[in-house]
Amino acid sequence: MLQVSSCITTDKEAGTARNADKPYTPAPDPSRGRVTNRTVLRTVNASHYFSNTKTKDNFVLQLRGTKILNAQARFVILTSTGDTLRKELMPATALIDKRMAADPTAATARDKEIAILQSMNAFFKEDRFTQPAVPRTLRLPSDVDAQAWQAVRDDTKAVGFDYTAAGGKERRLAYAKKLRKAVIVAE
Repeated sequence: MLQVSSCITTDKEAGTARNADKPYTPAPDPSRGRVTNRTVLRTVNASHYFSNTKTKDNFVLQLRGTKILNAQARFVILTSTGDTLRKELMPATALIDKRMAADPTAATARDKEIAILQSMNAFFKEDRFTQPAVPRTLRLPSDVDAQAWQAVRDDTKAVGFDYTAAGGKERRLAYAKKLRKAVIVAE
């Protein structure tokens, strides 16, 4: 005769349950369901030619934090093979439209949150990518690395990406093949 027994003992069976008539419910796991500074609130992805004319790179904008207004926006560009070309961190409020940022009292917190999410949706719009990244008629800006700027200017196939960075600065980012890295070519 074969006998099967179980080694699993519930709290109710062990006599450690607080109320013997109530079914046991385990305590919630504190590591799950809690919103922290590392919590991903929203992610926007796009693929575009940037460092290579044959394969597209992956552009990622990720919002992390406890609330949309005090979150950090993480902007990352990855090659098709997974190498990181650019990683930048900025406050989510940097994504708010200039008109709304000009008069912060006119917008409610909800309006600002909606503006941040809408800006994330439009962050990788097609019209933000330009080719060539540095037109021949453009002169060297004073706040840009001359060597990086010249390397991108010499490459007529270089693609530029325009975005708003921390502090509301408009930037153009491009990949310098000679230097093998993504560089700022205009601010």
